[in-house]
Amino acid sequence: MKPQSAKSKGRALQKWVCAKIAELVGLEWGRDKPIESRPMGQQGVDVRLDSEALERFPFSVECKFHERWAIKEWIEQAKANCKEGTDWLLVCKQSRKPPIVVMDAEAFFGILEWDGNRQGAVSSRRENKKLGG
Repeated sequence: MKPQSAKSKGRALQKWVCAKIAELVGLEWGRDKPIESRPMGQQGVDVRLDSEALERFPFSVECKFHERWAIKEWIEQAKANCKEGTDWLLVCKQSRKPPIVVMDAEAFFGILEWDGNRQGAVSSRRENKKLGG
């Protein structure tokens, strides 16, 4: 894959992640918006979130679009770029395959809440909000 094509795919993944976060938290995304895709080659997280966006989505997001995965190295990069008060989140993608999210297991289980009304069933916070929980 040519470097320009690889960067284009990486940029597209970052923009997809921005759109998903924006939809989830109800904020705009794009240049000079609360949620913004960081230009390729810049240091730091791949998705820049302002303070309001971070309050609603407390993750430092790293995006990787590669055919060959280097998960250990990407996790280390995500941890190194993790902002204080957030958990790291890695979004990985290969051509013609859906994106995959990798995150710390404690952070993942912290997202889930025990729902005693359904005899121990687990539901996401998002589902709980829909149910008024």
